[in-house]
Amino acid sequence: MISRYYTPLVLVILAITLITGCKKNFLERPPQTSIDPKDFFKTTADLETYTNGFYEMDGMTALGPGTDDVFSDNISVYLGGSEVDNMIRGKISATTVNVKSWEWKNLRRINYMLNNLQDVKGDQATIDHFKGIARFYRANFYFAMLKRYGDVPYYTTVLDANDEAALYKAKDPRTLVADSIRADLEYAASHVKPGGSATRITKWASMSMLARFCLYEGTFRKYHDESGLQGTANTFLERAASASQEIMGAGFSIYNTGKKGEDYQKVFTSTDLSGNKEIIFYQDYDQALNRSNSTHYVFDWQWSLSKSLADTYLMLDGTPFTSSPGWDKKTFADVFKNRDPRMSTTIMPPGFATNLGGIPNKIRPTFGGYAQIKFYAIDPSTKVYTEFTDLPVIRYAEILLINAEAKAELGTITQTDADLTINILRNRAGVAPLNIGMANANPDQVLANMYPQVSSGNKGALLEIRRERNVELACEGFRYADLLRWKAGKLLERPTQGIYVPKLGAMDVTGDGVEDIAILQSPEQTDPIAGIPDAIRAKLVLYYLNSNSFYLSNTTSGFIMFPENLNTPRLFDEAKYYYFPIPFQQVLLNPKLTQPKGW
Repeated sequence: MISRYYTPLVLVILAITLITGCKKNFLERPPQTSIDPKDFFKTTADLETYTNGFYEMDGMTALGPGTDDVFSDNISVYLGGSEVDNMIRGKISATTVNVKSWEWKNLRRINYMLNNLQDVKGDQATIDHFKGIARFYRANFYFAMLKRYGDVPYYTTVLDANDEAALYKAKDPRTLVADSIRADLEYAASHVKPGGSATRITKWASMSMLARFCLYEGTFRKYHDESGLQGTANTFLERAASASQEIMGAGFSIYNTGKKGEDYQKVFTSTDLSGNKEIIFYQDYDQALNRSNSTHYVFDWQWSLSKSLADTYLMLDGTPFTSSPGWDKKTFADVFKNRDPRMSTTIMPPGFATNLGGIPNKIRPTFGGYAQIKFYAIDPSTKVYTEFTDLPVIRYAEILLINAEAKAELGTITQTDADLTINILRNRAGVAPLNIGMANANPDQVLANMYPQVSSGNKGALLEIRRERNVELACEGFRYADLLRWKAGKLLERPTQGIYVPKLGAMDVTGDGVEDIAILQSPEQTDPIAGIPDAIRAKLVLYYLNSNSFYLSNTTSGFIMFPENLNTPRLFDEAKYYYFPIPFQQVLLNPKLTQPKGW
């Protein structure tokens, strides 16, 4: 029989082999390393060796740092290939979707260990510890599958070639999959040991993933009324609240030395996170060991951030930027003034230089102007670029946000809850605290228009918590999943925008009062810069509207926008786009598999 644990190409080869009568039992092979469980799974050291391989798994099972939001409304333009962008432009189908998204080899590796623990000798608590790590990774695999497909086949065993019923079974319902994910994470949270390096799964990493998953599933069920699961939403939200509360009593804390934005920045640009009490789980990179990351790509390479994200950051006094006088006419050099310092450590501000003490970088209007600098920095002591900075995977700030959101959704949040969660984050940034009563009495209308599904008595508080989540976790890979669970996919069809341009001509974008770039209609139409002194004019970087890479919303002024959104408009079909289709060849191999609703 054909196992869905193999890649599509292998599946096709196996199908042909079966048709021609070959009886070779592929599924009886041990995974990758050709380990015989009778010879290998003997001691707890064997379990440690085997589970160490989980940390290097790729695909749907991978648990690594997020360093961008390229699949969301936080991006103005992205030049790389994006399945989400292709989907909302009508370019995705079951025959064109990424086939690697339906790949089960890593699940097989995990279940292989879990199915062969009977002969392991040693301390039972240690055996349970490594079993918990395996179940953690199985939960992570299925969490990713649940987000992408909803209902999927659920397996806890390594299948034999004769298990025809299991190999060709239909999808299991979301409720079974979600309950199984939670059960695995509950086991991990109860049995994985709390101590050890934060580069390995601990009790607190397990508890954090439990809280993350329960918040996702609880809010998904609450807002997706078409699922018919709204009545069970609170069960998950209550566990998200209690799990995050337990972590809040475990000794973690927000990194805060009183340096506002600099403290926030160091969480993402440090060469050593081992002693940072905000970090629950991270990946360690080291130049001496030649372990590097790719964070230098976040800056001005293939994408920039959006006006909608920039507008989300509050003023220092806690008032919305979108309620300040003339907010929609502020130039690039002005929009950063008196704003939440997290903005200028996430989005490139005037005066930012990639070299210490170097020449300030100029914005690129062709990208929208809001370049990402979060995760991009130079170590001031070594002048090594950020390829060797440690990267957080789970940090305490997310736990505080989970706690606040879960309680707000449950209707139980108090001002004390806000002070122990959201306001700890605002305090680090130097932003005025959130007042729950005032927020509920006067919800921000811009946020209310973004999230029309929010209608509870805690509407204002929920909206501010969503603002805080987007600001604090910007570019860490959470935004797209948040839009899914909040049933806010319609935000993805809004045409993206960049900076405001008051008129054609020269602009100061480095904050020194001297013009740096100019936007003109064409190379021939230079009247807007005719009065610029020759010395300044000679250094201007020129951009032209007739290049068709961008345009202005009011023709010769306004927000930077992008022709692609005119040529191929975005449309988020809520009847189908909250899931991806299963690759066609998988449905062909197993006719009992049905596509997610709408596909």
